[in-house]
This record gives sequence, structure tokens and C-alpha cells, in this order.
Amino acid sequence: MLSPIEVELLPHDPEWAIRAEAEARLLAAAIGPALLIVHHIGSTAIAGICAKPVLDLMPVVTELAALEARRGEIEALGYEWWGERGLPGRRYCTKSDLASGRRLVQAHCYRDGSSEIDRHLAFRDYLRARPDLAAEYGREKERCRQLHADDSHAYSDCKSAWIQRVEAEALMHHAVGPAARPGVR
Repeated sequence: MLSPIEVELLPHDPEWAIRAEAEARLLAAAIGPALLIVHHIGSTAIAGICAKPVLDLMPVVTELAALEARRGEIEALGYEWWGERGLPGRRYCTKSDLASGRRLVQAHCYRDGSSEIDRHLAFRDYLRARPDLAAEYGREKERCRQLHADDSHAYSDCKSAWIQRVEAEALMHHAVGPAARPGVR
């Protein structure tokens, strides 16, 4: 089980997109031809808002069995494999700094066609298109961090209702497009 970590929120850093692209290339090589695309999701993918300095990536694959067959290659990159971790159809992996143990990347892997892909992309794209709403999310994150600075699980639970409300709105506005190519979007 993943232990809660301290909640550190930093101002948006344009380097996060560069790091996401580099990590996507590593994952593409490790996963191989089953990979369709790697999406950069989560708050580090939304300019102008604070975020935990942990990249959230969403590799989309043709088949989960093909992904699982490459587990060794993914773990060789320094990822820990957590399986579904409470979300059916997901394969969750985390990468941490070896020296400090600080989490660097979370990979939420899904098979192409999963509704979870649409949910993540709708939320990200909606906040990218709505800076006012992104700023509101930043304030909600700060509020939850003040309440749960030492418990990332409680912090996530705190902002959950806000996220669910906005996700529902975002899904009504989201246009779904086909997966393109390996890389980051």
C-alpha cells in the first residue's frame, strides 16, 4: 500500500511539460508497440495553477495484457507496479527518486476505449480552456492542503467533491478524439 505523503504545492513550472515529454519517451521505449499515446494529465499539465511536483501521465495501450507483458521493462525504469489500485481497468505505477524517496511520476495506464481516459482528458482540457475555473481549483487545492498538509490521501479526499462536480460539467463539453501517436499530449 502506498503511504500518504506530505502535500507540497508549487506554482506552475513550465519544466513539468518538458519532463513529461522526456518520461513519455522512456515509457514508449519500455512499453513498445502496444503504446498508442501518453497523455500528460493532472495539475502539472494545467498552466497557471499550483500543483504537487509529481507528474501524472496516462499511457494508453492497445491491450492491458501487452502492457503487463512489459512490466519488467517498466520496472527497470524505476517504476513500482501497483496493479489496479482500486480502479478496475487501470494499471498504476509510481516512480520515485532513489536517493530521497520523493515521488516523481504517477502513471495511470488504461486500455484504449476506457471511459477513464475521457474523464481525465475532459477535466484537464476543460480547466485549460477555463482559466477562471483553473484558478478556483487552485484555491480549492490550497484549502485542502491547509487542512491535510501531512496526508496526501486526506488531501485528495478533501478536493474530491469539487473535482467530481467539475468533471461532470467537463464531460458534457468534451469532444473525444482518437489516440494519435506515442508522445505527450
